[in-house]
Amino acid sequence: MLSVWSGVLAGLCIVLTGMVEAVTGETAATSFVIGLTPALALPLLVALHLRQRETTGEVAYTLNLIGLGLFGGAAFTLNMVLFHLGKPVLPSSTTIALLGSAVVFAIGTVLFGVTMLRASIHPKVPTVAYMVAFPLLAVAARLPDTPLTSAVHVVAGGSLVWLALAMVRQPLRTS
Repeated sequence: MLSVWSGVLAGLCIVLTGMVEAVTGETAATSFVIGLTPALALPLLVALHLRQRETTGEVAYTLNLIGLGLFGGAAFTLNMVLFHLGKPVLPSSTTIALLGSAVVFAIGTVLFGVTMLRASIHPKVPTVAYMVAFPLLAVAARLPDTPLTSAVHVVAGGSLVWLALAMVRQPLRTS
């Protein structure tokens, strides 16, 4: 149950920072909060997988988990370190690593979203929002903040909150 509330907190952090940044742009405070959210989302990802593990394979989950770990590290670096350095010039290997983490995360998220849809255990609307919004966030991570990126943050965070709360309302099926 703690994983569910961790996911709710991650989702709310993403929603609230998206709403604030739509008005103020990125700030040190919003950057700090968004840099921590991937760590809060990890327990929810595990809980979502455990709920459907008998009906889906491990590849999509594993790729999403690795991608979230990699991209979470990249998000932490972008928001906690690079934000305060202005426009640093990154070595090409660092840029490739950041881009690679975003690609792995995006692919893993889409594949895991497909497995959630196929399992028909989690609600469809937040599942589709999850598999569309999070890859968009990964791609937009290096772009300037706009009202559109803020809206994507709100949709992505809302999908986490919805998926997490649905787990509270739907008891685990046991055969």
